[in-house]
Amino acid sequence: MTDAHFIDFQSHWLALDRWLTALQPFWRPIPFATPTPDWERACPGLGQWLDRLGDEEVATYESDPAAFAERAAAWEPRLAQRKTLVSVLALSGPDSTLAEANARDMPGRKRLQAGALAAALRPLNRPVVDWCCGKGHLARTLAAAGANPVEGLEWDKALVADGNRLARRSGLAVTLHQQDVLAPDLAWPQADHGVALHACGDLHRRLLTVGAAQGANRLSLAPCCYHRTERTEHTPLSRQVAADPGRCRLSRDDLRLAVQETVTAPGRERRQRQQVSAWRLGFDGLQRALRARDDYLPVPSHPSRLNRGDFAGFCRWAAGNRGLALPAGVDFDHWQGHGERRHREVRRRELVRHLFRRPLELWLVLDYALYLEEQGFEVRLGTFCERALTPRNLLLDARRQGLRVAPRFTQPSRKYA
Repeated sequence: MTDAHFIDFQSHWLALDRWLTALQPFWRPIPFATPTPDWERACPGLGQWLDRLGDEEVATYESDPAAFAERAAAWEPRLAQRKTLVSVLALSGPDSTLAEANARDMPGRKRLQAGALAAALRPLNRPVVDWCCGKGHLARTLAAAGANPVEGLEWDKALVADGNRLARRSGLAVTLHQQDVLAPDLAWPQADHGVALHACGDLHRRLLTVGAAQGANRLSLAPCCYHRTERTEHTPLSRQVAADPGRCRLSRDDLRLAVQETVTAPGRERRQRQQVSAWRLGFDGLQRALRARDDYLPVPSHPSRLNRGDFAGFCRWAAGNRGLALPAGVDFDHWQGHGERRHREVRRRELVRHLFRRPLELWLVLDYALYLEEQGFEVRLGTFCERALTPRNLLLDARRQGLRVAPRFTQPSRKYA
């Protein structure tokens, strides 16, 4: 690890926190549920400009939030600070993509993500544990890149069996074990380095806390799905962040915003998603009229069979789910048109809210970086691949301060049931 990779995480977190706090009216309201977000009252010109955007312009800005922030800063100058606030290093290394012969049953995108992560972590010459390893795709990639041996922890028995079959076939020094990493009595394996690629919420937080407390010399993770947690309110790991009286307080719903960005979906899937969104907004308008209450009524995920039907069928299902009686003679064409108009408005206003996805995610990951520093680690923070491969491309790589030579384990690794 070189000094070029060090930044002042506390100052970076503080600047992000104060910026997010000041601009809460732009990201707290959810346009889907709130027809007129708070910021429109302060920046009516921004809303008017959004309404004039064509669909192709919207699609361009959806894929390029930096360009949208630069343009929207004409109405809210503080948005121009976003570029600096989300800037981090690009971490990379020699190509470590797993050879096709050892990548059986491995989705192509996953293969590239694992290879990019392994490349950013090289050299890998110590015993490694692959945290929440699934079938061990990352474990085999790390082993091929020099980690030896690699053990994987995974709670799903079927995935463990499948992963060990793939490991035996590859001839790589990889063994997977069935283990619930959230178990209260979990002990750190006899591995020097803990690695996690897209372990969700409490799972990746557990890697940090257990690894730091029980003696891992290196911890590396690309976090994901911060909202997958038992807590309804976000609890910082770092003492510095937790003690800051002015910090942002985030709910589980706020945490969802940090991971809403996805890699571009196929055209058919994208159109279907837009249709369902318009149907839901059409039903929202209908239920507000029927209940004579201008507030949002949440509707759970619907059966996929409804996608092959029509708007009227969706409304009947949604009304039945919420215990709402539909009167005879509902003008479904009217409400479907209402939903399509609302979808157009929502899509444009989400451009504003979605500017804050990366800042919120980085706010969370900087808290992790500060926590690891408090536990005696030196930390690198950066991206391990391009956003097009995965928007969850932030990587924390932490080593114990003063660590120079990897310890050699002579005793067998602990085995998990």
